[in-house]
Amino acid sequence: MPTPTSAPCPCGRGPAFDACCGRYLGTGAPAPDAESLMRSRYSAFVRGDASHLLATWHASTRPASLDLEPGVKWLGLDVRAHHAIDADHAEVEFVARSRVAGRATRLHERSRFVREGGHWFYVDGDFITKDRA
Repeated sequence: MPTPTSAPCPCGRGPAFDACCGRYLGTGAPAPDAESLMRSRYSAFVRGDASHLLATWHASTRPASLDLEPGVKWLGLDVRAHHAIDADHAEVEFVARSRVAGRATRLHERSRFVREGGHWFYVDGDFITKDRA
């Protein structure tokens, strides 16, 4: 379901969607850092925007297609850490909360990102915990 552009951004950073993650979804504008890209990817999950998710996934690990799980209600994002490893590599640890078929879930992941050609890309991640909230 699309987020109204004047509504608060789903990523929780604060400003309206169009002034936050909306600057990156479908625009080709690069996110300034790995955390901003990760937040835009969370917003893409909330909005059901598989094209943004694929476009920001590094070619070395990107699937050919992406089918988003139907019926997921995203409830919030908590960015726990953002570590720049060097100018072109970073990690972001986050917890994303959702509800699927009436059951609350938490996805706790440490994601790896790489910057190429001025654009950040999601490479892969490790689940720290995946449990019921």
